[in-house]
Amino acid sequence: MFTRSFRSTAVATLALFCLSLTGFVLASDSPDTELKLTEEQERDFLLHAKVIKSKQSSKGVTSPWRLTLSDGTLTHDAVFQPVDERKNSMTFGNGRTELNFRDSYHFNIAGYELAKLLGMDDMVPMYVERKWNGSSGSVGWWLPVKMDEIERTKQHIQAPDPDAWNKQMYKIRVLDQLVYDTDPNLTNVLITADWKIWRIDFTRAFRLYKDLREPGDLVMCDRKLLDRLRKLDEDDLMVKTKRQLTKGEVKGVMARRDKIVERFDKLVAEKGEGAVLY
Repeated sequence: MFTRSFRSTAVATLALFCLSLTGFVLASDSPDTELKLTEEQERDFLLHAKVIKSKQSSKGVTSPWRLTLSDGTLTHDAVFQPVDERKNSMTFGNGRTELNFRDSYHFNIAGYELAKLLGMDDMVPMYVERKWNGSSGSVGWWLPVKMDEIERTKQHIQAPDPDAWNKQMYKIRVLDQLVYDTDPNLTNVLITADWKIWRIDFTRAFRLYKDLREPGDLVMCDRKLLDRLRKLDEDDLMVKTKRQLTKGEVKGVMARRDKIVERFDKLVAEKGEGAVLY
C-alpha cells in the first residue's frame, strides 16, 4: 500500500494539494449525506439553495467556509472558497519562488470539469461558482468522510482491500500529474467509511508547465482512464472550462496529457500490458 509522504519521495503515496481543510474534512455529520441526486439536481442545489448557517475554518491558508444549505426540502453542507489571488512572483517560507503565481477558486471548478471528461467525477466532488456574502467563489459538495490520508498514515490504518485501494490511488496519481499542483498536501485526499477516495482542492493547480511534476509517480493506470486521456480533446476542455482556465492553462493540461500517455505506452512496451494496466 501507499503509505509514505509525497514530499519525501517521488514515488510516495500521492501528490496532493494545497490548502489544508483539516478542520472540515473530519466532519461526517452533514445532513442527508447519503442522499442520491442527479448531477443537475446537485448543481442546482449548490447554486441556489439558501445559506442557513456558516462557519469559517481556522485551518488552511485561505480559511474556507463551511456552509449549510437548504432548499426547503433538502439540507446539506458545502465548502466555500473565495480565494482568487494573482502575483507575478511568490516566495514561500521554504525559500521557493514561483513565477506567475495563482491561487484561485476557479481551479476547483476546472478540476471537477476535467474529472468529468476523464470519467473521474466519482472521485472529485462537484464544484460550482457562486456569490455569497459579497464574494464570488467555488462551492463544493460536502463529503461524508471519516479521515484524510495524513491521518490514515499517521495512525497506520490499513485499507481492508489493498488492491482496490491501490487502484484508486493510481488514478489519483494520474490526475495529480495532469493538473500540476505546486503545493501538494495529503490532507486533500479524503477517505469515506467504505474506503472510497475523494480528491479535493485544486486552487494551486493548472500551472502553465508542459512537463510532468513527478513522472515517477506514474507506474500503473486504469485502462478506461488511459483511453479517456487519449481521447481528451482540447476544444472540449476549452468549452467546459472557458470561465476557469486560460488558453495557456488548457494547453499545459494537453501537453502533460501527451507526456502521461507517452510514459504509459513506454512502460507497457518495456514491462508488458499486464504489469502496467488494469
